[in-house]
Amino acid sequence: MVISEKMYHELNEQVNAELWSAYLYLSMSVWFSEQNLNGFAYWMNKQFQEEQEHAMKIINYVHERSGNITLKPIDKVKTSWNNPSEAFQDTYEHEQKVTSYIYKLMSSAIEIKDYATQNFLQWFVKEQVEEEDTALNLLETLKKVENIPSALIMLDKELGTRK
Repeated sequence: MVISEKMYHELNEQVNAELWSAYLYLSMSVWFSEQNLNGFAYWMNKQFQEEQEHAMKIINYVHERSGNITLKPIDKVKTSWNNPSEAFQDTYEHEQKVTSYIYKLMSSAIEIKDYATQNFLQWFVKEQVEEEDTALNLLETLKKVENIPSALIMLDKELGTRK
């Protein structure tokens, strides 16, 4: 079955949003590296890779449904932060925004009774719960330890072990 024009358009927009997310996390990774917080940089690089995988997941799905993808230019992203907490505040807020995009996609799929896309999007709904939770937990931890150099170094080391 061919994907509906409405769903095709919205999924194309989501591919662009996922690639913008990847670009944002790459920017954060670069910034953390410049701050000599290599564990944070590594963690953000993993986020960058994950967002690219999300984009590819959508691209593959659209292709399975006989649709085409139209890539658009990626808008500019922020490139510096005052401190790690600010970067993770932006991360948390960004993940909340991505969740709203996924919910909008799900609402559209429900509205047009596209059951296959609803099923596909369930993975993203679950993923966003995880993403928001992780970002919020790291933000709250950072707020507690950011002004304690030894604790920040320990957290940096821990983030560098992300699989």
